[in-house]
Amino acid sequence: MNMKVITLGEIMLRLSPAGCNRFVQVDNFNVIWGGGEANVAVSCANYGHDAYFVSKLPKHEIGQAAVNALRRYGVDTKFIARGGDRVGIYYCETGASMRPSKVIYDRANSAISEADPQDFDFDAIMEGADWFHWSGITPAISDKAAELTRLACEAAKRHGVTVSVDLNFRKKLWTSEKAQSIMRPLMKYVDVCIGNEEDAELCLGFKPDADVEGGNTDAEGYKGIFEAMMKEFGFKYVVSTLRESFSATHNGWKAMIYNGKEFYQSKRYDINPIIDRVGGGDSFSGGLIHGLLTMDNQADALEFAVAASALKHTVPGDFNLVSVDEVKALAGGSANGRVQR
Repeated sequence: MNMKVITLGEIMLRLSPAGCNRFVQVDNFNVIWGGGEANVAVSCANYGHDAYFVSKLPKHEIGQAAVNALRRYGVDTKFIARGGDRVGIYYCETGASMRPSKVIYDRANSAISEADPQDFDFDAIMEGADWFHWSGITPAISDKAAELTRLACEAAKRHGVTVSVDLNFRKKLWTSEKAQSIMRPLMKYVDVCIGNEEDAELCLGFKPDADVEGGNTDAEGYKGIFEAMMKEFGFKYVVSTLRESFSATHNGWKAMIYNGKEFYQSKRYDINPIIDRVGGGDSFSGGLIHGLLTMDNQADALEFAVAASALKHTVPGDFNLVSVDEVKALAGGSANGRVQR
């Protein structure tokens, strides 16, 4: 059953050394395309939905390469405005063992950060849509991008579209104070709030009663915070991922969902070795959107999302290039990695 899913954000040029090389020891970089909401759009397209990515990219060949990267995986790019001077860039060095991955941004004055409301007809974009997804990265890019996010949310509500947000706090883009001043007023448009414990605290001012660094992720500590967030903002679902970082290449991974009545915690995956964790949260959001659109209950939707995200950690690049059948096989218990003949 394909649904129309819209995402709004920035697709960026990611430049990465091969393997686990450091920035300073290489003479060339691999070109990879990605960015929060673009990654979600690719996931939704892979699951058979009509996925549209909304952004602005320059008319030159690098802008076109970004558009082509999305089209390659079935994302509809007709709502991407063309113009501006820059494609945002980020450099990503893949960590290993006790050395963490490192990201350096070069994204100031990108086309989407300087886009104007008249670049987009949000009513036309939201017409007939089933789902609209955005993340906290987009309003963090610039005040103009924050205004676009608000306009898109308003249009989504006018057209009866379900709205999800991945809070996704980025300390290199803004402070917690600025984030809360922008993000809290936007929450009135949101039906499904996705984040982790740090995002909820820095973007919205909610702190769960749990020691995540120490591995004490007591579900009850989260339930209280989920109830409080739901009461304040009127969310239909509150969802949190839980990552236990043992090293750059070994993480525990699970999630929780609350719909105001039932609280459900997924099974836990031990991901070792991690090949590329960039886009892990986006792959979770994409899986959750598919699950909530197509499955009978929140438990099945969450298990699909967590399994999809666990698989993403094994895929190089930002995009989660897995099928519904592959995700369902893992969610159903097939995690041994035997060759499928």
